[in-house]
Order: sequence, then C-alpha cells, then structure tokens
Amino acid sequence: MTAVQTDWSSETLLDAILSSLQDDKAEDVTQIDLRGKSEMADYMVICSGRSSRQVASISEKLTERLKERFGLSSKVEGADAGDWVLIDTGDVIVHVFRPEVRDFYQLEKMWLPAGASPSRA
Repeated sequence: MTAVQTDWSSETLLDAILSSLQDDKAEDVTQIDLRGKSEMADYMVICSGRSSRQVASISEKLTERLKERFGLSSKVEGADAGDWVLIDTGDVIVHVFRPEVRDFYQLEKMWLPAGASPSRA
C-alpha cells in the first residue's frame, strides 16, 4: 500500500487523472484549462469509453486510484447508467461518455473558445 500524498497541486491531480485514463484505455481524451474562465475547477477532462461497461469501469477505477493516492473522495454522478459519468474532484472535473452521448452534448464546444482545438492528452 502506498502512502497518501497530502501536498498536491491541481496539475499533479490532472496528471494522475490522465495517467489513470490512459491505463484504462479511455479514448479521445481532451483536457480543457478552466483557470481564469470558471471558479468551479482548474481543469476539465473529457473522454470516451467504447461501451457502458467501459465507461463505468474507467470511472470506478479512477475514483479508487484518487482515493488511494490522494485520500480524495470524489463526487460521482451517473455511474449507474454508464452513458455519462461526471467525477468532481474539486480541482479537476472529469466527464466519461459513451461516444454517441458525447457527440450529442458536445461539451468541448461549450468550454473551448471559438476556433480553438482541444488539447489532446
């Protein structure tokens, strides 16, 4: 068992989230810098899972890893359905979608400036 990291920045948290998503084969991972644009979080991460089962698995493993590494209990919404799971860590908000649900909501368009391309992780 590893020691809980107690001194961390939003960037450290973001790196851990991106690593977890990569480990679990999340697709089309996009990070959006919200600093100076919103007070709700410093970053937003949006990604896709191929199925409801993968969306649920990605989300569950991410919350377990964050609790283990940072002692962080994240707020989770939508895990039962598996179409769209929102994980609020405080500094980073993570959205895990099935691809067709992600296409429908188009969160990247809401948060990125017009003409900007998303930052792929």
